[in-house]
Amino acid sequence: MPTAIGSHEERRRRPTVSAGARTGVFPNASPGARTKVLTTRSVPPGESLDYWHDAVFDTLVGMDIATPGGAYDATLRTDRLGDLQITTVEADPGQVHRAPRFIARGDGHQVFVAVQSTGRARVEQDGRRTELGPGDIGFFETVRPFRTTFPERFRLKIFAVPRRLLQLREADVRQLTGRAVHPGGGLPALLAPLLERLADTSESYATPTAERLAGSVIDLVAATAAEQLGADPAELPGADGALLLRVKTYIRWHLSDPGLTPSVIAGVHGISVRSLHRLFQTEDTTVCRWIRELRLHECRRELAARPSGAVSLGQVARRWGFTGSAGFGKAFRETFGLSPTDWLDRVRAGGTPC
Repeated sequence: MPTAIGSHEERRRRPTVSAGARTGVFPNASPGARTKVLTTRSVPPGESLDYWHDAVFDTLVGMDIATPGGAYDATLRTDRLGDLQITTVEADPGQVHRAPRFIARGDGHQVFVAVQSTGRARVEQDGRRTELGPGDIGFFETVRPFRTTFPERFRLKIFAVPRRLLQLREADVRQLTGRAVHPGGGLPALLAPLLERLADTSESYATPTAERLAGSVIDLVAATAAEQLGADPAELPGADGALLLRVKTYIRWHLSDPGLTPSVIAGVHGISVRSLHRLFQTEDTTVCRWIRELRLHECRRELAARPSGAVSLGQVARRWGFTGSAGFGKAFRETFGLSPTDWLDRVRAGGTPC
């Protein structure tokens, strides 16, 4: 028979988990200052379910949890980037239920945008049922009940977004829940891998960068939601930030193409070249300068990592979109004040790279 965990209030009255255990950190994790890692492995197996209920309640929202067995193996890692809370959950099979009594407590102030990394999730909300498979995105409204069943061990990455920042009416959010958003094309194809990567690397970003990145990601989530609702994402407040993020991702994917010009980029994204330039003006740069600096960065990274004589400057330059070594050398010298050869000699001699 499944084991169901009682309400948070009932269990708080029986002290099964010590205060020290409640703050247990996964021994193999090295979280940054913003990061918190909680794992049932930090308490005795008989206390794992109670511990997990508390971890979910304190980090996400109140939910009933049922599992097939008495002991439960689960880990939760959470971080905060600006207005965005990111939580990665890896756990054994089970079921969670956001019941009405939890909603009455008033702890649901966010919309959850979740990416299913591994395993499957059977979701029920607002009269609809769907199944999320690896790579799929799901929207969860925390002010209404939902139930999710995980039939196998899974990893789920949950992005808690303040409702007001999505610029969506409650009726709009209701249309998004209980549906699987597949990353087969359009904005979901950009958003899903971006969220996956962001959840894995969140602690590596310094606070100013993290806040700017979070704002751009929230804009892209809002644009994706609008696209799913049949609206024009370009009409959303903050859509320029989402479009710029989409453009930059496209550039990174096609950085090795020497034909990556402003007109090509603008055409792919359905905007004018003038509008493209206006996007980059907000960051005090130009699209051509941004591409050139990104290519130079990748060239420097590869040259520094390769053994001496393993590859020529021309080969590296062409691999990252330069037409040849002459143009690469000129751009490198203008940016860094040294030729690529002199810079590489300095790095290999143990000097400080410029």
